[in-house]
Amino acid sequence: MEILLGVTGCIGAYKAAELVRGLRRGGAGVRVVLTRSAGWFVTEGTLQTLSGRLVYTDLFRPRTAEGVEHIDLARSSDLLLVAPATANIIGKFAGGIADDLLSTLHLAFEGPVVMAPAMNSHE
Repeated sequence: MEILLGVTGCIGAYKAAELVRGLRRGGAGVRVVLTRSAGWFVTEGTLQTLSGRLVYTDLFRPRTAEGVEHIDLARSSDLLLVAPATANIIGKFAGGIADDLLSTLHLAFEGPVVMAPAMNSHE
């Protein structure tokens, strides 16, 4: 199974490293999409080392020269897992907003989407 893991910007992002490791141990291939805010909590280098693959961070700075990257990533994945999923990304997905790589991928992805919400529940 090929999993596209979206990591968004909250303190729960630090758990993405262990999530990637566990998915790989279970036999899944993992490609990571790291939002700009998530990069403050966990590094691209850590996730690239654990996944064994390039980490994708920017819609307008593709990591490969072939094709349209967000379309290719969407087509080559069986599952889109967003963990942690901030209120911001959940709102973008619900509203059809596509202003970064992860939200654009979501619009192009035709398979199942699983989100693990993580946000402060206190007002």
